[in-house]
Order: sequence, then C-alpha cells, then structure tokens
Amino acid sequence: MYVSPVRETLITGNKTYKDVTNDISNPVEGKPGKFWYLGITISVIALFFGLFATIITIWYGIGTWGLNKTIGWGFSITTFVWWIGIGHAGTFISAILLLFRQRWRTSINRAAEAMTIFAVLCASVFPLIHMGRILLFFFMFPYPNTRHLWVNFNSPLLWDVFAITTYFIVSLLFWYMGLLPDLGSLRDRAKTRMRKISYRLLSFGWTGSMKHWQRHEILSLMLAGLAAPLVLSVHSIVSFDFATSVIPGWHTTIFPPYFVAGAIFSGFAMVQTLMIITRKALHLENYITLGHISSMNKIIILTGSIVGVAYLTELFMAWYSGVEYEHYAFINRATGPYWFAYWIMMTCNVVSPQLFWFKKIRRNPMITFVISIFINIGMWFERFVIIVTSLHRDYLPSSWSIYKPTIIEIGLFIGTLGLFFTGYFLFIKFFPVIAIAEVKSIIIVDRSKKQVKNADSEK
Repeated sequence: MYVSPVRETLITGNKTYKDVTNDISNPVEGKPGKFWYLGITISVIALFFGLFATIITIWYGIGTWGLNKTIGWGFSITTFVWWIGIGHAGTFISAILLLFRQRWRTSINRAAEAMTIFAVLCASVFPLIHMGRILLFFFMFPYPNTRHLWVNFNSPLLWDVFAITTYFIVSLLFWYMGLLPDLGSLRDRAKTRMRKISYRLLSFGWTGSMKHWQRHEILSLMLAGLAAPLVLSVHSIVSFDFATSVIPGWHTTIFPPYFVAGAIFSGFAMVQTLMIITRKALHLENYITLGHISSMNKIIILTGSIVGVAYLTELFMAWYSGVEYEHYAFINRATGPYWFAYWIMMTCNVVSPQLFWFKKIRRNPMITFVISIFINIGMWFERFVIIVTSLHRDYLPSSWSIYKPTIIEIGLFIGTLGLFFTGYFLFIKFFPVIAIAEVKSIIIVDRSKKQVKNADSEK
C-alpha cells in the first residue's frame, strides 16, 4: 500500500499543550541563569562604552572620527547600512512566510521580529549623530513651521527617514500584536500581584475568545500584506543613497535588488546566531529543531548565491561599460590598499554559504553558528568596501587619501552591539521567545498527519 510522504516533525518530544506552555513560559517566570547574567553584563558594558563615544562625538563633533576631505562617509554609515540589513529578516520571516503559510516560521518568528525592532533602533542612532545637533532631530520631518524650513524631498536620505520610520512602526505593531495571546497566558499564570497587573495591561484584555482570534488572524494577514512590500522597498531606498550618485562603484542599477538580497542574507544569518544560542541556553531543542535550522540555511544558500551573482555582475559591467573610472574602481577594490576587506567579503559571503549544500553541514548547529558569524562579518565588510573603497580614490589623484577609523567610531559600533544584545536579553527575560499559541497549532497538524500515516500503513 502506498504511504504518502510526511514532512519532518517540527516539534519533537511528543509535547502536550501543557508542556508547550510550561517549557516556553518557564524562562520568563523563573530566575535567569548565569549565562543570562553574563550576557547582559557584557552587553551593558558595551552599551556604556558606546554611550561614552556618543557623548564625545556630540561634545567635540565628528572631527573625533577618522573622516577627511575625500571620505565623508566611513565607519558609522557602514554600520548604519549593516544594521538596516540585519533588521530585514524579521519582517521577511513574519510577513512573507506567513502569507505563504510556511509552518516552520512559528518557532523563530518571535525572536526575528524582536531582532528587527532592536536592529532598527541601533541604525537610527547614526542619522541623529550625523546631524551634528541631535536636539534638532525634528528637522528631518516635514511639518508646518514659521521658519519656512523644509526638507529636501529630492534627497534619498530623506526617503530613508520615511521608509525606515514606516518599516519600524509596522514591524513594532506586528511584533506586539503577535504577543497578545502569549501575554494573556502569562497574565493567567502570574503568581505575584506586580506581574499580574503588568501582563494584564500589556495583554489589552485578551481572553482567547473566538472573536479575539478571528480579529487576530485578520490583523495578522493585513499587517503581513502591508509589511511584505516594505521588505523590498526599505533597503531599495537605502541603496538609492549610493546608486543615484555619479561616483564610480556606486552609480549602478543593480543596487536595489542586490541590497535587498544582501539584507535578507545577513538578517537570516543573525537570526541563526541568536536562535542557536537561545536554543541551547533556554533548552528549547524540541521547539527550535534541526529542521528549522536546515530550512533557514536553505534560504541563506539562495540569498547568498544571489549576492554572489551580484558581485560578478558588478565586475562584468565595470569591464563591459568601457568606462575607465568604473574599471579602475573595481580593480582597486581587489588589489588596492583595502584589498583585505574585499577578499574577506568574497570569502565570507560567497564561499562559506555554499557549504550548506551538504546536508550534514546544513543540519549541524555548531557549524551553522560559525558560518552565520562569518556571514555577518562579511556583510559588514561588504558595506565597508562599497563605501570606503569607492570614496578614497575618486576622479582626482590629488584628492586620494586613506581612511582609518578612530577609537570613537569603533566605540559607537560596539555601543550599538551592546544596545542590540541588551534589548534581546531583556526581551527573552520578560516575553516568550517562541510564540506559544502558534506552536500549539503546529502540534495539531503534525498529530493529524501522523494519524493519517499510521492509518495508511495499517491498510
């Protein structure tokens, strides 16, 4: 008798509904372990180091950075674009995979959504610092004023403000809306008065009634439909900061799809980094399984291959265009003073993801963790290569210069890492890192498929 194929079980351990609730809620309700305290201590120290560097920058100005007359964009704008890219995967997992009804998203979407919020917050630090006067941040927004000061609507930098702000608001609503059922569960399980009051306020009166679930489902699909185009638009607009210029190495039409693929690529790598650590630290191996890791690695192969094709396309167009400036810009990337950055980028972003074609590597958490770190390093160097190597040698040899970041710029970068991981550690302490209600829906489907398989086998 023919037995229909059944996909790999996404939740292992024969968990009951009660087991799911207890396993995912225990890290929130119990005392943090020593690894949590170690992690948040290191993150807070890094955050204060970044705060110190920010104060120095505001007090003395960006003259404390390594910028010069040729390189007006350096370490900080590189980190800005890097954080925006990392923030993409959260919306991709939450929105597009929801619309395509991909069941494996349920164990990782919550952490990915939170990652988006923290990554965008880290990125938002740099435009404020670049303004020079942070207290005048409202100058970025068009609003009626008596001074007749209006923003330049033709500038892609202004488009960044609108796109990233919209993206952040939609992502925040999507993340918080998905939390409501679990916040209701934590409210009902709370044993102290303070926790009960806090989760009652946060859950907005969630009761789990049919009407609440119906509205929850409708709003999920509406926000997913709204967020899906933002995945494509936000980093496309960020790429216009470069593509609309006439600088060799920047003036190219491949940047929008290239930046989007690179953003999803780096975002998924960061999700892998976070989830593998969370999986081990919180003992969630039954919920974040090898199947989840394998599925995410398949997307990393796809997006990494697209990024590799984009690199080769850039090289081909620089040669085929016949423009000597473009030709020299790409030769200089590979053989100039910053050759090391270019080859780190190529090795980490093009070569290392191809290892995931092998199933044993694709399903190995430790190797996946190491490769995900390499990808994040490579994507940072990609932004560094695009920005610095395109600027340090322009049309006039008399203007050529070398850029070296100062300790203040490095401190700002470390500070954003501290902000990101501080936010993530606080998130996993006070909120369920996995969507309890969505995981329960997966258990129903898996059990029904097992029953069908067993019935077919008996026949």
